[in-house]
Amino acid sequence: MTEMTLNNEILDMFDVMGSVEEGMQQFLTFELHSEHYGVEILRVQEIKGWDHVTPIPNTPPHVCGVLNLRGAIVPIVDLRLFFDMPFQPYTKTTVVVVLRVEDVTPRTVGIVVDAVSDAHNVHPDDIRETPDFGAVVSTAFISGITRIDDNMVMLLDVDTLLSSEQIG
Repeated sequence: MTEMTLNNEILDMFDVMGSVEEGMQQFLTFELHSEHYGVEILRVQEIKGWDHVTPIPNTPPHVCGVLNLRGAIVPIVDLRLFFDMPFQPYTKTTVVVVLRVEDVTPRTVGIVVDAVSDAHNVHPDDIRETPDFGAVVSTAFISGITRIDDNMVMLLDVDTLLSSEQIG
């Protein structure tokens, strides 16, 4: 199955195909510890229900292990643990969002999230810059913040967040 087909299946799943207005950006939103996050929808390759992964020795606690995804070995990162949030047992709403990361070499990485919310069209003017917290708190992995309904949504920069040096 090609990457474009996977992207189209995801868009169909959220019924947003054809509803993109010119100049809008699309984000897949998800929940993590009752907070809302978003990633560019074209980076999403697949959304899978939580499944057992194979642990890899000597990896950081936020790296759950690897998953065999149609012959490709994909590292799986628990985003809760990566963000220093408390671990919660996985439930029926826990999913793995498989993302395409443009690093030194393009690769695929899965992130474990509490639940997928929806796909949203966001006008670039509605995206605010990330506040500067100084040198103590790094927000380099947040590309911006927007409001969807009554929720603040942190838009994640997948390439920075899941770079080889960040997750390993």
